[in-house]
Amino acid sequence: MTPREAEPLMRLTWTDPVTGAHGYLVVHSLVSGVATGGTRMRAGCTMSEVEDLARGMANKTATFNLPVGGAKGGIDFDPKDPRALGVLTRFCAFLRPWLDAHWVTAEDLGVPQHLIDSVFAELGLEQSYHAAIRRSADPARTLRRVQAGLNAPVPGGLLLGDVVGGYGVAQACLGVAAAWDWDVHETTVAIQGIGTMGGGAAWYLHEAGMKVVAVADAAGTLHDPAGLDVPALLDLRDRFGEVDRSRLPAGVRVLPRESIVAADADIFVPAAISYALRTDNENLVKAKVVVEAANAATTPEAESALSARGVAVVPDFVANAGAAAWAWWLLLGEVGADPADSFLRLRTEMQAKVALLLAEWNLDRLPLRRTGLRLAEANRAQRAEAALTPEGEPGLLIP
Repeated sequence: MTPREAEPLMRLTWTDPVTGAHGYLVVHSLVSGVATGGTRMRAGCTMSEVEDLARGMANKTATFNLPVGGAKGGIDFDPKDPRALGVLTRFCAFLRPWLDAHWVTAEDLGVPQHLIDSVFAELGLEQSYHAAIRRSADPARTLRRVQAGLNAPVPGGLLLGDVVGGYGVAQACLGVAAAWDWDVHETTVAIQGIGTMGGGAAWYLHEAGMKVVAVADAAGTLHDPAGLDVPALLDLRDRFGEVDRSRLPAGVRVLPRESIVAADADIFVPAAISYALRTDNENLVKAKVVVEAANAATTPEAESALSARGVAVVPDFVANAGAAAWAWWLLLGEVGADPADSFLRLRTEMQAKVALLLAEWNLDRLPLRRTGLRLAEANRAQRAEAALTPEGEPGLLIP
């Protein structure tokens, strides 16, 4: 059985009594009785999708050596529907036993962090990291640290909790450039998705001097071969991450949405939907490397085809793990409310992991996913071995 076929610990299906919408929770693994993974909402979300995402979360936590397992929640419902908040609230209320004791969740596609935190507050659980916070030696102090970190201001008028995932993706891209000795200012990138993850990645890549030549939202692709004015475009977004076409900067071409896959860029960052790259469109990719900012952005068949023609794929459980890793560093007290400390830790760890994966690729074209999974398995084995010592592996220790 391959890592992409490993059986999860639990699958659960929920039916909303009001709308008939279906929701899913998949717990792939528990470590110290806890699993972590966001909750997404989109029309068409399936159990198999959530299962893939839970497996990816388990690989993220193992790759970054976090003391927690992997899980994922998903709801098959349009987040733009005015009934969406009620659906999310009822989903969380039904799963309260898991959210109270075992499942640490957070934002994901269609569910921003402030929204899920408001649902938790309504349920009396205060914040979506509740299952971990309640295990700490001083829950009130840990909650204050988490809230201070999430709400720490960063340049651009944003909050650390909203941008750290995109910052991690940007560091994965910059890690590719460093490993291959590319001039950052001459490197081009195309990004599919300009919401929390894609928008954050675009901002930090633009700040670093990389040329963002194309971005796509639900309405289409925006393109400028000279480099887009990323801050200006981000200011034109609505709450669903879509750009107001009536106020585009001069020189920006509006292309069909699928054009982003074929954009002429060195790096392609799928940062929107799962399975964005498939066997019917992977041949359109012109980039030299794909950095998976979206969970399960590339199907296994498409990834194999890309690797076979020399396109490296930085897997999601490395490239987009920044938000999950940072959240647990924050919970564990390893970083605080100073964004500089968080950025330094994430930049160092992300670029080191990308360098490791690309070293194996450069040597014998070993797919980056395989190297990443090997690292994850080594970390799991080390934990398992520690648990067998007389002292045993310590439980989840949160100060």
